[in-house]
Amino acid sequence: MATKANYPISEIGKGKVGFSKTRSIIEAAFYGNNVVKVETLKEAYNLAKNSPGTIVTDMPVYRGEEFGLDKDAKVLLFNDGAVTGRYAAARRIKGEPGVDDTKLDKVVMDAIYKTRFKKLYHATCFVGLDPEFMVKAHLLIPEGEENLMYNWMINFQYMSDEYVKMYRDSLPVGNGAEPDIYIFSDPQWAPTPSPDVDYSCLSDDLTCCYFDTNENCAAILGMKYFGEHKKGTLTMAWAIANRNGYASCHGGQKEYTLEDNSKYVAAVFGLSGSGKSTLTHAKHGDKYPAIKVLHDDAFIINSDTCASIALEPTYFDKTADYPTGCADNKYLLSAQNCSATLDEDGKIQLVTEDIRNGNGRAIKSKLWSPNRVDKIDAPVNAIFWIMKDPTIPPVVKLKGAALASVMGATLATKTSTAERVKAGTDMNAIRIVPYANPFRTYPLVNDYEKFKKLVEEKNVACYIVNTGDFMGHKCQKEDTLGILETIVEGKAKFEQWGPFEDIEIMNEWMGQTGDFTPDLNDADYVAQLKSAMQARVDAVEGFAKNKEGYDKLPDEALAALQKLVDELN
Repeated sequence: MATKANYPISEIGKGKVGFSKTRSIIEAAFYGNNVVKVETLKEAYNLAKNSPGTIVTDMPVYRGEEFGLDKDAKVLLFNDGAVTGRYAAARRIKGEPGVDDTKLDKVVMDAIYKTRFKKLYHATCFVGLDPEFMVKAHLLIPEGEENLMYNWMINFQYMSDEYVKMYRDSLPVGNGAEPDIYIFSDPQWAPTPSPDVDYSCLSDDLTCCYFDTNENCAAILGMKYFGEHKKGTLTMAWAIANRNGYASCHGGQKEYTLEDNSKYVAAVFGLSGSGKSTLTHAKHGDKYPAIKVLHDDAFIINSDTCASIALEPTYFDKTADYPTGCADNKYLLSAQNCSATLDEDGKIQLVTEDIRNGNGRAIKSKLWSPNRVDKIDAPVNAIFWIMKDPTIPPVVKLKGAALASVMGATLATKTSTAERVKAGTDMNAIRIVPYANPFRTYPLVNDYEKFKKLVEEKNVACYIVNTGDFMGHKCQKEDTLGILETIVEGKAKFEQWGPFEDIEIMNEWMGQTGDFTPDLNDADYVAQLKSAMQARVDAVEGFAKNKEGYDKLPDEALAALQKLVDELN
């Protein structure tokens, strides 16, 4: 078995793997006499369909029987309330400096105690879709939250006969030492005065997302948004992968088959709204003999073989770009935080644009991408850091493993509507999100070393692509796709970019919509560029100081960035 669910008596006890205090609190709840196991996707669907507040549309689930549903299954819509995005501030990671796990353990202990009069559902899924890497995940959630459970089961791999057999034959992760993932969720939770419970350990007054990733367990409290449950599960799968020699990737990956039958594998990394899904799923006018898509959100790269594995079968997409009647909506399985209306025949239809709220979402089946695969054996050829930094040209190439990796660690982007942020946050302000992955729960150096190894030892090329605007000129989708095609086809002509010894620039590409040549004689532009590079230096220096140096990077990383600033002087 890939992860461990059953233990010989000799392996049970204090100090042994799988038996931390936090895990002992969480896992025990799964065996309560108020717990009902949900064994099949059909059960989950029927529970969600009949849950109060569910909108059962008249839109059929396309080929639903292939996903363990009845042939007449319909797309279900459920709306959460006012919160319609992820809230990173609620995350507390056991082991990080400043995180009081003693107090947090008591918060979770009390939260579980207060669910004893509720019916709880226990669902199980697989994360990781290849025998090389599969982990089993369990979710415990109260009655009334059936839609969250159903969405979780269709987002990850439900326990079909095919995947149960695959899991049975899969490799033991971590030599069999990694325990199953256990997640306790109570979206109905709210802090109430209780003896010996101190809520000062929370970063938010009304929510908590607490991870013990070393023991593969979590508690999600007061959070109704499905994205918290999706990313919470992926958070732990990525942590397991990191411990076992994989680069954890929040991005997309595809494999091109070229005219000479050679393969080119490109991985793109960016936050929601960055264009990673657009680049991943682009068909390029069918100009290539074949394209295979791994995923557009979550995968891992084996740092030894450079093969890549998808972690989930479906797509959790923003619906803003898919208006009612769009052909892509044929593949929807469920929807959240969207409106509904009646069509001319009196049938209930989704209103998919962001009219009700920003960040309407839907889960789409893998059938939407006919070239979808769960593993790419061909080694990754190139990494593309997607940034929205107005000082960076549409594309540059990075030389040197330290610079390539630290640029990923200082990936600059803008906040998307997928995120819940504090009032007054400037949504257009540039911020740094290492490796486009705000869900990391381990020291940043682990990611730095993994990506550095890919560049240094495995000869993976590394680029920055700007999908925002460059000094007031919008980088169009045609530009980004053309840049990708030019590189993939081996037609790219890079040259040293001005004073930078370790950065090269390409000034011409397929589908170019304008002249994006940076003017290094423009003092104002140079000043802005220097400021952007200095911000990255400041970020790395901050990693060494904040949280008691928890995310400190090697000196070489800081030196690589400082060199860029010095070259602009």
